Amino acid sequence: MEHTITPGTDAKPNTKWIWKVFWILLVVTTVEVTLAYTWPESLSVTLLNVIFISLTILKAFYIVAEFMHLGHETKSLIWSILIPIVFILWFVLAMLTEGNWWLFAREHFIG
Repeated sequence: MEHTITPGTDAKPNTKWIWKVFWILLVVTTVEVTLAYTWPESLSVTLLNVIFISLTILKAFYIVAEFMHLGHETKSLIWSILIPIVFILWFVLAMLTEGNWWLFAREHFIG
């Protein structure tokens, strides 16, 4: 086994990966800001919201993968974290949909 660092010397900082992460996140954020200021009013705002949510989730997963080192873990650990998150998001969406239906039903059928 050959060591690349001589004992008693400082290791050269490996900042290449942090700059890569920085540039990727900067590009995604720039796309978000550009869309926010240049989105034509003739296009759907719902589509814009879906794009924003998708890009935000992409950035969040990338940050978790790089800074929390989850991207370098075993697949079973990654799935054991992602599956409960998907179920929680599904639960929140289901509760919002159900609550909206009850509001609609109260206004049109009950009262």
